[in-house]
Amino acid sequence: MSLVRLAPRIILLLLVVGFLASPESFDFVFRPLVQANAPAIYNQGDLAALTLLHVRMVFIATLFATIIAVALAILVTRPFGAEFLPLARTVVNIGQTFPPVAVLALAVPAMGFGNGPTLVALFLYALLPIFENTMTALTTVPPNITDAAKGNGMTPIQIFRQIELPLSLPMIVGGIKISTVIGFGTATIGSTVAAKTLGEVIIAGLQSNNLAFILQGALLVAALAILVFDLLSMAERSLMKWKAA
Repeated sequence: MSLVRLAPRIILLLLVVGFLASPESFDFVFRPLVQANAPAIYNQGDLAALTLLHVRMVFIATLFATIIAVALAILVTRPFGAEFLPLARTVVNIGQTFPPVAVLALAVPAMGFGNGPTLVALFLYALLPIFENTMTALTTVPPNITDAAKGNGMTPIQIFRQIELPLSLPMIVGGIKISTVIGFGTATIGSTVAAKTLGEVIIAGLQSNNLAFILQGALLVAALAILVFDLLSMAERSLMKWKAA
């Protein structure tokens, strides 16, 4: 990717890092949005710490969702596991059946307040895109390639490890990208059940009628989602070029 195309993202990254390192330096940006005596910069916690906790929560949930979704997709695309496809689809669709708030409401009585219910919600919401992309990728590997591999004496496991999985990686990364971006937005809702995310900043703004707080939380979440989306898009394009080589 050319430097010209990367420039906006580099600027965005520098702005995020600069804001988290010294929020007070941006007071002049948000000051017009608040009343005279109200704070213009979130002061009820450490913005950098909340950002790291937000990223960590999304990363953990997406990691576990990737492991489960990819494993299920591999299972149902093998001859011995094809009969489990309806069950697998039911499992990965659970998260899409209920809105995030409903998942949190169901999880809190069992897990209590904190990060647990939010991790469950993020995990469930991340399953479907990764599963569907992985399954589609594995079932669309050109038959002539796998037939040639069989003709060369490769075993099914070798064909999977050396041909099917590598060729499927770009689409798998595409599913992970979708799930991760969704996760960044969904994680903010977790603060309603005492999860440590950037949702705390937004909720604090809503409670005190402070537009600056709301914008700081929302803009940080949006910036993180954009940066991670671009990073995974670059990985996806690199894998596509490698696949075509």
